Amino acid sequence: MEKWIWFVLLTVVCWGAYVPAIHEGKNAIGGRNGALWAFLFVGIAYFLVAVLAPAALLAARQDLGSPPPAKGWSISIVAGVLGAAGAFGVILALMNGGTPKTVPPLVFAGAPIVATLVAMALHPPKSAPDYRFFLGIVMAAGGAALVLRFKPA
Repeated sequence: MEKWIWFVLLTVVCWGAYVPAIHEGKNAIGGRNGALWAFLFVGIAYFLVAVLAPAALLAARQDLGSPPPAKGWSISIVAGVLGAAGAFGVILALMNGGTPKTVPPLVFAGAPIVATLVAMALHPPKSAPDYRFFLGIVMAAGGAALVLRFKPA
């Protein structure tokens, strides 16, 4: 198996466990604002993993001396805002009636569709996608609908 697949699997497991874990954190904290407290701690974890870890790797590679181009870091900040806003959307969904059985199927079926469409808008394909591409989008949406419809009680 190629090396990058292991990182994809890591991401699938981590993101797949995120909503149930944050829901459990919210419940363990309790109270009216438990979800907001849980998200605050998620932010602390993001700082540890997303700031300190890459800074340590950049320092180890002796690449902290010169900042990257403004276009690169500004687009990356937008990406970070999108990621954090999405995570906050999960929190708000859980605070307003969503559950770990309903939120993830919608998020994790919808997000890949949006990601693919945005990537295609940023990097247009040389030719029109095959009909099976559109069939895959419909199947992803249908899969989410089936998971929601027949979720365990």
